[in-house]
Amino acid sequence: MNEPEFVFGAMREGWRDQQLSRGLADHTVSVRTQFIRRFAEYCEKFPWEWEPGDLEDFTVQAVSASRPLAKSTIRGYQVTIRLFCDFLIDSRYGWGRECETRFGARPQQICHEWNTVAHLIEYEGRAQRRALTYDELEQFFAHADARVESIVRAGNKGSLSALRDAQIFKTVYAYGLRRAETVGLDVADCRPNPAGSQYGTYGAVEVRWGKASRGSGPRRRTVLTVPELDWIVEGLAQWVDLGRVRFPDHPGGGLWTTERGTRVSMRYLDHRFADLRDGAGLSSELSLSLHCLRHTYITNLIEWGYSEKFVQDQVGHLYASTTAIYTSVGNDYKNRVIAQALSRIYGAHDSQS
Repeated sequence: MNEPEFVFGAMREGWRDQQLSRGLADHTVSVRTQFIRRFAEYCEKFPWEWEPGDLEDFTVQAVSASRPLAKSTIRGYQVTIRLFCDFLIDSRYGWGRECETRFGARPQQICHEWNTVAHLIEYEGRAQRRALTYDELEQFFAHADARVESIVRAGNKGSLSALRDAQIFKTVYAYGLRRAETVGLDVADCRPNPAGSQYGTYGAVEVRWGKASRGSGPRRRTVLTVPELDWIVEGLAQWVDLGRVRFPDHPGGGLWTTERGTRVSMRYLDHRFADLRDGAGLSSELSLSLHCLRHTYITNLIEWGYSEKFVQDQVGHLYASTTAIYTSVGNDYKNRVIAQALSRIYGAHDSQS
């Protein structure tokens, strides 16, 4: 028996059980434990031999590679190592005594304030990520619709899938959805809203797979159809009544199904969005991902005068500061705000001169 490998395996299993006991998702726990294994392989040491210099070497290598990791990714790795070390040095689990008895060394905390990335700002994504302008949004959706028409005219297969894809992205924008929220939608999640009875079944969307946090389950919310985007009602009704029924039935009632009767995947949405983005002539900005439609939704709601609390509830943010991160109002909106301010201070005549 390889004693060091046996002990290291037992450490990972114990940490896995501790995290599951806290209610963390299986995927999160699996990713963390696998990373700890990779980190040990990088160091060519076992945890009771790790030193702060090992973390620093790993970080320097990550930021100096040909494709350096994002700062937020590096922090995530450092947090994982910190949590694992905290588990090992906690006397309640006895790993310090066990390692000292077996190997003559105790695990230590190798992450400290001087060798880890500080979390100083709330958003650390690439600065190139932004909301689409109105022209870009129209250009993207026009290309998605044109793709359906071109397939029909050519008599090729795939027009129904193209119609579905166009409607998916319109729905992502019209309700400010995340990827997992989108693929998890069922037909039954399209709900009426008494305050918008004219929209029928599509007055709201019930989101059941909202982003979880701190080990909790998915957060539910109801996203209302707003008048500025009421065109989504006709598109959803057309898809449900005429398009989806031509695909094999999904046992769970999935809204976005495939020719095999399964749900579309998040990876498929990423790839299809990229294809349409490039085809629409937006390929020069590869940072424009599917998530930019959610950015655009938040930005547009603010521009249209909706309150910050309403926008926050619509998109499922716990904190208003998170919503503010996504907001990048356009010049037209800011010019209107300045014009209104000038009118209040100097009067309507001076503000227009």
